[in-house]
Amino acid sequence: MSETIEKIKCLIIGSGPAGYTAAIYAARANMKPVLYQGAQPGGQLTTTNEVENFPGYPQGITGPAMMMELQAQAERFETDVRDGWVTKVDFSKSGGTHKVWVNDMKEIHCDTIIISTGASAIYLGLESEQKYLKLGGGVSACAVCDGFFYRNHEVVIVGAGDSACEEAHYLSKLCKKVTMLVRRDEFRASKIMAARVQKTENIEILYNTETDEVLGDGQVVTGVRVVNNKTNEKHEIPVTGFFVAIGHKPNTDIFKGFLDLDETGYIINEAGTSKTNLEGVFVSGDAADSVYRQAVTAAGTGCMAALDAERYLAAKDSEFEVSTSTYN
Repeated sequence: MSETIEKIKCLIIGSGPAGYTAAIYAARANMKPVLYQGAQPGGQLTTTNEVENFPGYPQGITGPAMMMELQAQAERFETDVRDGWVTKVDFSKSGGTHKVWVNDMKEIHCDTIIISTGASAIYLGLESEQKYLKLGGGVSACAVCDGFFYRNHEVVIVGAGDSACEEAHYLSKLCKKVTMLVRRDEFRASKIMAARVQKTENIEILYNTETDEVLGDGQVVTGVRVVNNKTNEKHEIPVTGFFVAIGHKPNTDIFKGFLDLDETGYIINEAGTSKTNLEGVFVSGDAADSVYRQAVTAAGTGCMAALDAERYLAAKDSEFEVSTSTYN
């Protein structure tokens, strides 16, 4: 363990649009933020080839390039951007100094903390799926983000919950045909959501069906081989897009026992703010957002978290000034 404990005013845990936006606002407010990028510097957008729905980029931009620009903007205002990730926290002193450990070694004491650790899409784990995901050649876990690229194409979506139904319906407005793969003989989704996709003409639903392999030409997806888990019969579906909608896992495990989390693990924040149940700890981005999960909404909450942290520190400074003046 490090013998030297670093004390900082504002620690941002995680990068991506939320973390970098929080850093920009915190730095401009002279909070001298320190940002640890985490295990995936830049967050989920670094796995996205094209971003066309973030304001200010009329020609679009790649996810990695966008994250590099956000980082550069944060560093322009003297954010201390560091490699590494937080492996342990101690938030037992609400309203006081919060403790974190980086890479199981360095101990940091923080006046405020902004959590921007995001959430990770859950994938099937097939080797072929991961191959085309990394290539950016047709595998996605976000229909709203990437559906536009498959206009008038045929696509497959895996999932049976409300999110899967919502994304399938969204894709049906863009794509020629959407094939849903449902592992059981019924949906897990609410009846109203299931009815919506069942009534949509260009959505075909295959029950008791699982993905055997994502097919491609080495660069892009060209089809999917599926298997009926009742008959073991296999067949191929020619498609250019393979969407996975089986859930997301928020990256919040290290905060269990300190912060209020919902049943999935998303951090519960005070409505209309970035405040958590602990004073001085704020949350932004997908770590608290199970609904929108977009770069632009993440950036917006990053701004909110920095402003909330700034106001929290200002209030504490005012209290300190009143307290000290009483004894002078």
